[in-house]
Amino acid sequence: MAISWIYKVWILLLPIVDRALSSYSEDQCSWRGSGLSQQQGSVEQISLHCSEGTLDWLYPKGALRLTLSPRLPSAAVGPGGSSSGLITACVKPSEHFHGAQLYLERDGVLELLVGDRLEESPPTRVRCFSRLPGEKVALFLQATPHQDISRRIASFRYELRGDWTARLSLDSNPVSSNEGACRPCNNTELLMAVCTSDFVVRGNIKAVYEDSELRAAVIKVSTTRIFRQKYALFTGTGHLTLSGEIRTLLQCGVRPGAGSFLFTGRIHFGEAWLGCAPRYKDFLQAYTQAKLVQQLPCELAVD
Repeated sequence: MAISWIYKVWILLLPIVDRALSSYSEDQCSWRGSGLSQQQGSVEQISLHCSEGTLDWLYPKGALRLTLSPRLPSAAVGPGGSSSGLITACVKPSEHFHGAQLYLERDGVLELLVGDRLEESPPTRVRCFSRLPGEKVALFLQATPHQDISRRIASFRYELRGDWTARLSLDSNPVSSNEGACRPCNNTELLMAVCTSDFVVRGNIKAVYEDSELRAAVIKVSTTRIFRQKYALFTGTGHLTLSGEIRTLLQCGVRPGAGSFLFTGRIHFGEAWLGCAPRYKDFLQAYTQAKLVQQLPCELAVD
């Protein structure tokens, strides 16, 4: 009698337990779930609808198929308001990514992005790829067999950007090309960057050093004016001068230089990445000329 009652209660609780082991965030930007609720060989379908978020798969078993359908803001379009519909996506595995392999699924073909990391192997860096208009793209996670899955967690962050910001993407082993990433911005791109960048600051280059792990150049900047910053990237104890770091691709060959610059760019997995960076006097000239002919995409309180 008691055994029958316990069995009935367990049957009633199964749907609740299953939902507890797999859940979306309220904004549908992130997902957290467990392989304990999956059958061996099954594929769970997941869909996320933001330009950035996270996925945490505990005790991986079976497989996950993730489609990213972001509602990108107008800033995702290119300079001048145009867009080719190209979306660049990047994934950054956690330092302790274990228990699964992450693939890019493009038109039914799988391409390995992140392998199941061994204990002694270095963590995988950021991987990026682009999606063309009409192209069917998804991320596919396949659990790898392990006798003990209790310490396995496959976790990563993702970001999606419109085509004109693809030049800011860092990819240690590119699926997509970074051609043109070091090209100086023209005036149209510069003025649009002032309107749409995550940060816009005036400052001086104090030093440049190499981040060998990211294969990036890190620019140490002392700011004299912060026009906008999405997060507190540039901080300090004083009110007049703040400092921070901006990263760019190593092949761009950035060197310390005298003078004042306008730095613009995007936040990429919590770090500032360089977009347009003209000398401040050159920016002022372009801004003044565009204002005279009433072709400014947005106003900035310049000196």
